[in-house]
Amino acid sequence: MRTLEIKKNDANQRLDKFLMKKFKTMPKSLMYKYIRTKYIKLNGKKCSKEVFLSEGDILTFYIKDEFFESINNEKEYEFLKAPAKFDIVYEDENILLIDKKPGLIVHPDKKYHFDSLISRVLHYLYDKKEYDPENENSFTPALVNRIDRNTGGIVIAAKNAEALRILNAKMKSRELKKFYLCLVKGILKKKCDCLVGYIIKDEKKNKVTVLNKQVEGSKKIETLYNVLDEKNGTSLVEIELLTGRTHQIRAHMASIGHPLIGDSKYSENKKAPDKMKYQALYSYKLIFSFTEDAGILNYLNGKEFTVKNVPFAQNNKIKTS
Repeated sequence: MRTLEIKKNDANQRLDKFLMKKFKTMPKSLMYKYIRTKYIKLNGKKCSKEVFLSEGDILTFYIKDEFFESINNEKEYEFLKAPAKFDIVYEDENILLIDKKPGLIVHPDKKYHFDSLISRVLHYLYDKKEYDPENENSFTPALVNRIDRNTGGIVIAAKNAEALRILNAKMKSRELKKFYLCLVKGILKKKCDCLVGYIIKDEKKNKVTVLNKQVEGSKKIETLYNVLDEKNGTSLVEIELLTGRTHQIRAHMASIGHPLIGDSKYSENKKAPDKMKYQALYSYKLIFSFTEDAGILNYLNGKEFTVKNVPFAQNNKIKTS
């Protein structure tokens, strides 16, 4: 028999969700059997898989030791192989705002190598003694939003489960306003406009197409833009995403004849002769605009954060600091 106390970061989640995070080698069918046959009890009583856990609850386990041993054997943390370096826009006890540089992936992918933004965040918090996997039953600091590998800008990381829950909800209800800067080819006739279209994705090519009319499988997109500066046949544009779809800005601007400088995927010239290593796109500003209670994060409401500099915007009128 073994017991486990539910900690703050484990609370407010279903029992089965918690167990799947805690015992990664335990088959789901066996986990449900253990709950059903009282091999896993909550506060000494039979429980259901749907019950929500509270801080201070005690789970009792009458299960094979191998499931606990598999946890104890995970001493070599993969995230420690990544550097603990990144540019911080803002930090407090609940969140981190990071200025991710183009070229760095945010999460491991199929071609995973040791370095990614989330690995760097975990390493950084581990060194600060703000995150220790051995003291957490199910929670790991996580990123709230993501941006493409070759796009730079603000990424939000949550340090605790409550902050993550709130920010995920606020992201879904669009109470976090994200603004981008991009440098596009040509001079736009309309200096301010809200573009509306429908986007459809080709999963194999990892590319999207913007359509004027809705078709089966397409999703509506809305892109609000404002021209900030014009120089040498290019335009510096600020964009607010009213919807957030894959490659939305890149594809939407290209669809009206103004592809991003450096973008080989959506530019007519596939070789991107613009002498830029990455597309000129940066998530440079974030505004917390809560319309409903944000709990422990209410202090962020109304606050605006910008990155210190955007490389392709330095010679234009816009100032980002």
